[in-house]
Amino acid sequence: MADLALLRLLQLISPSLPVGGFTYSQGLEYAVEKGWVASDTDFVRWQRLIIEDTLGRVDWPVLMRLYRACEERDSRKFAHWSDFLLANRETAELRGEEKQRGQALARLIDEWPDLPFSAEWQAPLRQCQLAGIAWLGWCWGINGQALALGYGYNWLEGSVMAGLKLVPFGQQKAQSLLRSLSAILPEALARALVLEDHDLGGSFPLQAIASSCHETQYSRLFRS
Repeated sequence: MADLALLRLLQLISPSLPVGGFTYSQGLEYAVEKGWVASDTDFVRWQRLIIEDTLGRVDWPVLMRLYRACEERDSRKFAHWSDFLLANRETAELRGEEKQRGQALARLIDEWPDLPFSAEWQAPLRQCQLAGIAWLGWCWGINGQALALGYGYNWLEGSVMAGLKLVPFGQQKAQSLLRSLSAILPEALARALVLEDHDLGGSFPLQAIASSCHETQYSRLFRS
């Protein structure tokens, strides 16, 4: 990957990207309140399940299909996988997060006149964060697997930062967790990349319950 593409990848996965990356807990806040995640050990177990069932069976495979649709200039396929991703967000809260972050990323793209997109690409880009990431990755010449791994690390970092506030654990423990959990991402990605279309779709029922209940949780640090 070229040096400039690497720099663009770092920009795309940076916590400073204004898409609200650290404003959601994806159900973790409710899980902590109910005692389902009460320690760093519980937190690791929770994140590993999400890596296997959501990141590995939905997000990564869909991201790569969106990326290939960009390579093929196939806006219909791009729209299909954007819709598929949104349909696999199991709660109103998770769908709302996906849409809000997609809209934020699309607004950012609007500010870059050297990256215009035609009308048929607009709706998928604005309803799905993953679509914007795939599109920018292709525009910037970022290798698809590097893009997927970077996206996974960005998601993991946001999850660990949420855990730091909620479980809670200290900064040093957060870095240790980030180090150990990130070590399993390459192998999980390798499994995700060989899935066929009919294999896609994951479910983590406890996270879906937590996300649904978080919508009406009395006291919250994170958005719903």
